[in-house]
Amino acid sequence: MGGNQSLPKITPQDKAILDLKLQRDKLKQYQKKIQAVLDREHAIAKAQMAAGHKDRALIALRRRKYQQSLLGKTDEQLENLEQLVSTIEFSLVEVSVLHGLKQGNEVLKEIHKEMNVESVEKLLEETAEAREYQREIGKMLSNNLTLEDEEAVQKELLALQQDITAEATTELELPNVPAAEPVARTSEEPEPALVKKVAIAG
Repeated sequence: MGGNQSLPKITPQDKAILDLKLQRDKLKQYQKKIQAVLDREHAIAKAQMAAGHKDRALIALRRRKYQQSLLGKTDEQLENLEQLVSTIEFSLVEVSVLHGLKQGNEVLKEIHKEMNVESVEKLLEETAEAREYQREIGKMLSNNLTLEDEEAVQKELLALQQDITAEATTELELPNVPAAEPVARTSEEPEPALVKKVAIAG
């Protein structure tokens, strides 16, 4: 019972494509038979001509010509079947794409419902009210302060800015370069004391 549920569902479109492909295969088999008849009639006509039976060779060639016309018709039918199968398969792809587009449009509609104009306007109003409330609080506090208090607040604000700038500058300072090690003198270079003695002696 569970095995039947796992089988893929065969749609009417699948059956139609399968039937068309079966017809195509039958036409191809029929073409092979006609080709075999053409080859046989050609061999008969050749043998009759070699035997001197011109009229029999002519009949064989006429039968061959008729079979060739049938082969031409089967070529046309085969081409029509191939085009029909391709058209149906492409149409199924188009239907699948349209279904995907439809689902995408439904998702967009749901998103637009959540982001309607009223919701956006309400959010903007709430944001504007919050900013206005903040301005009123600041204005009220500044009106309750004396001029000296306001100056003190401005100085404190300036000091905070300077502290932040100093901390940022400290973090950006480059590390100290290590002191250079004394260069070893070569045997050719004279000792400083010897240089002084020579200078005095001179």
